[in-house]
Amino acid sequence: MSDLPGKRPEAGSPVVVQYFKYSGDLHWRHDMVFLGTDEHGVWLGGPAGTTIQRGTEPAKHWPSPFVQLIAPNRWWSLFFNGDYSDNYRVYVDVVTPATWPSPDRVEMVDLDLDVVLHHNRAVELLDEDEFLEHTSLFGYPDAIIDRARMTAAELMLALEAGQEPFATAGEPWLDLIAD
Repeated sequence: MSDLPGKRPEAGSPVVVQYFKYSGDLHWRHDMVFLGTDEHGVWLGGPAGTTIQRGTEPAKHWPSPFVQLIAPNRWWSLFFNGDYSDNYRVYVDVVTPATWPSPDRVEMVDLDLDVVLHHNRAVELLDEDEFLEHTSLFGYPDAIIDRARMTAAELMLALEAGQEPFATAGEPWLDLIAD
């Protein structure tokens, strides 16, 4: 399952993941590698030391391996950190559905809300304050506001219930990039 344009990249090929804010401003950018696809979508890997950059800030290197799932036609994007990160086991961004301008680049608009699964299995909604601020500042249409809130609520239920791909689907992909 994938909406990759044209020829699918080979495993290990570089893929730039670019987030924008609704205003069109640059947000996060990650230099990932294509791992493969499964029934959930496209899996990208970030080995320890992966370059990440927020907007125009200086680039940083992420200390631990992680994988990202780009699921077609979904209003979210999943980061699976497993036990490699001290932060969150799973981090899910609420975003507009991803687009692939080319096989080596995926883009989406960040809608502020994030749902996380802590290592103790607690689920938490993050950045509601940022969402409210940007709703007004960027003029989110009502349909975007409703979709973002609905997506966040669905994600919270799915993570609490241990549904895939939010439970263990990322583990084999993370093992590939962590080795």
